[in-house]
Amino acid sequence: MELHNQAYPVHRIHLEVVTCCSWLKITFLTMLFCVLVSPTAAYDPLDPTGNITIKWDVMSWTPDGYVAAVTMNNFQMYRQIANPGWTLGWTWAKKEVIWTMVGAQTTEQGDCSKFKGNTPHCCKKTPTVVDLLPGVPYNQQFSNCCKGGVMASWGQDPSASVSAFQVSVGQGGTSNKTVKLPKNFTLLGPGPGYTCGPAKVVPSTVFLTADRRRKTQALMTWNVTCTYSQLLASKNPSCCVSFSSFYNETVVPCPSCSCGCHNKKDCIKGDSKLLQKAGINTPRKDNTPLLQCTHHMCPIRVHWHVKQNYKDYWRVKISVTNFNYRLNYTEWTLVAQHPNLNNITQVFSFDYKPLVAYQSINDTGIFYGMKFYNDLLMEAGPLGNVQSEVLMQKDKNTFTFKQGWAFPRKVYFNGDECRLPPPDAYPSLPNSGHAIADKRCNKFSGRILKRPLNWSAAEPLVL
Repeated sequence: MELHNQAYPVHRIHLEVVTCCSWLKITFLTMLFCVLVSPTAAYDPLDPTGNITIKWDVMSWTPDGYVAAVTMNNFQMYRQIANPGWTLGWTWAKKEVIWTMVGAQTTEQGDCSKFKGNTPHCCKKTPTVVDLLPGVPYNQQFSNCCKGGVMASWGQDPSASVSAFQVSVGQGGTSNKTVKLPKNFTLLGPGPGYTCGPAKVVPSTVFLTADRRRKTQALMTWNVTCTYSQLLASKNPSCCVSFSSFYNETVVPCPSCSCGCHNKKDCIKGDSKLLQKAGINTPRKDNTPLLQCTHHMCPIRVHWHVKQNYKDYWRVKISVTNFNYRLNYTEWTLVAQHPNLNNITQVFSFDYKPLVAYQSINDTGIFYGMKFYNDLLMEAGPLGNVQSEVLMQKDKNTFTFKQGWAFPRKVYFNGDECRLPPPDAYPSLPNSGHAIADKRCNKFSGRILKRPLNWSAAEPLVL
């Protein structure tokens, strides 16, 4: 009996420890699940600091409010905002109105019936702002405005990754202590995908005069940071990848229904007479695509072809094909991750920049079109493709054609990750082909080891 009484506290302590550990385990798994499946999780391992920062600089006070310069900076390395451009919204904290705007406009004026005489530009509690189109009169322009809301990515063109406008706010605070920051910011770029945090007061922006001899500063500054999540933008990918190689005649197509087959009933065949109908390429207001009927049903396909093998180098051909009859891609970007991108010798028809998100790793690069040459990817059809070849120097310690090493680990188009074929479907090396290739390299010193497939991305490729 005494033994039982002595053992009882031990059993109770053990039970409490087990219960505590189980509770901690469940809590950890719950938190991990929320992080992994949350649609707003916007961390991008290839661009960990990428975001769009919206900065409000109060430049002057007015009798009933303030005048602010609003600047949007796209700090994303490879995700631009394409046509029809950005749409910015927020909720006023009090009963503010917008008296005037320069360089942008609200889409609705709202109910301004209580104002006598001067009528505000917008009286809505939740204004929606869009950029002005190019060519507006000079008295309506502001610095870095009037581009139809189009913003390049920071990695592609930093000078074109900025958009700005000026807003005069009434019925708001007239000092740093009485101003109430707007809240509930929203950003479309041009579709969904962005989540914006709360406005935060930061140190006032400092400006240099034109002669760069005097500094001025804003009376007050606050920032809003918006991040992108592909899961929030769409439940399906918007592009897919296919593979081929000179050492295997098999062309590995995009997986079936890579981008979902919800548009299958509305697609159109490439040889259909409906394509000759006037207005078939006119975009819809809701940006509904008109896709060419394919088994993958993606608007964009990226094809990676391992073309040639030399002693010290190897060559890849990259082609991007548009299957959307209603959309041109302006200032498109293509990102690829491959370990040999750290030693690119030449890119023939695209511009290229390495993306070094982590200083010790250089395996990712951004490709984009040359200005006025192929920076516009036309709609689906004979002209709806762009292509380039990439020459890379081999690293003798890592280079191989075995197990799909020659194909990219990840591919992004316009900032969205593309769906790759399953690894077991990659073009395989013929039996003993790797050993034979190495012997031929040593023997022929730079000659092509095997005749590449007679394939050109300009020709129809049935995938």
